Order: sequence, then C-alpha cells, then structure tokens
Amino acid sequence: MSNKNSRILSLINYRLRITINDGRTLVGQMLAFDKHMNLVLSDCEEFRKLKGSKKEEKRTLGLVVLRGETVVSMSVEAPPPAAAENKPSAAAASLAGPGLGRPAGRGLPMAPQAGLQAPVRGLGGPSAAAMAPPALYGRPPAGLPGMPGMPGMPGMPPPPMGRGAPPMFPGGGRGAPMMPPPGFPPGWRPPQ
Repeated sequence: MSNKNSRILSLINYRLRITINDGRTLVGQMLAFDKHMNLVLSDCEEFRKLKGSKKEEKRTLGLVVLRGETVVSMSVEAPPPAAAENKPSAAAASLAGPGLGRPAGRGLPMAPQAGLQAPVRGLGGPSAAAMAPPALYGRPPAGLPGMPGMPGMPGMPPPPMGRGAPPMFPGGGRGAPMMPPPGFPPGWRPPQ
C-alpha cells in the first residue's frame, strides 16, 4: 500500500490523462489524492467521443474533484511546470478564469511568526506586583525564639513527618472525638 501511495505521490503536479468508467478522458494537473484515490485536478479538460461519429468533443472544466471509484486508468501527459511558470504574472492573475487552481489555506501560517509569542510586560493582564507570590505564604519566618524546629504555632513541636501518629485534639486525646454523624441525635452510639 505504501509503495502504491509513493508512486502516486511522485505524480503530484504532473499533467495526467485519466480515463473514467463511462469512457470520458480527463486531462489535468494533479494537485492532491487521498486513500480512496480521489483526485484533485486543476486546469482540467474533458474529452469524449460522440456516438455515431469519430469526432471528439472537448470541454474545459477547470478545478475538478474526481471520485477514485470511477478511475479506470492514469497516464502521464506532461511533467510538472517549471518554477517560473508556477507563478502567474499580475496580468494573468487578474484574468483568472475557469481552470486556474489556487491553493486555499485556512488563513493561519504554518510556522509561528516572530513577534508576540508570549505576553509582553505592561500590555494587558495584571501587574507584576499582583502576580508575585506573597513573600511569607502566611507563615511566620522560621527560627523565631520559642519555636523549636520547623515553623508553626509558637511553643508547639514540629509536625510529624511521614506516617506518624494521628494529630492531637483539644483535651489531650489522640484520634477524633466521638461525635454522631450529621443528622443523628446527640449522644447516639453505634450498635456494638
């Protein structure tokens, strides 16, 4: 599958002659294809043989999206145009008519442009002072008298590290005081 894709990929911008299942022949420059072999042809012309005579009728179609299911054969008509021919002159651009295929982007550049890539100091947003973190984070600085070890409440030992004992509660006891769950009457005790 990848070999087939690379073969078709090598034909991008070539002028191709494509025969479709109803007998018509389309000649145009291949701009794109997909996994279903749907094709996009620019400057496309249609040739069809008239019934009962040997005459061939030519019709200019312009930009064509061709369903891959209808393609019977493809052959190279001409190589891609030279780089100078790809750029139309100002006169040719103003006289654009059927068959002139132009790329249509989404209006966004492919690569980021140099310039405003991040917020600029002083343009919009809060001031630098408002964005600065508070100096002390609401705690007194470490090393004050009466505070051994880590900072905390004056006179309290430092908090335990890791998985230590449960915290002390008022009244000197360890563990949470026995209180009924919300919505139960005071003094309620769970069944034993």
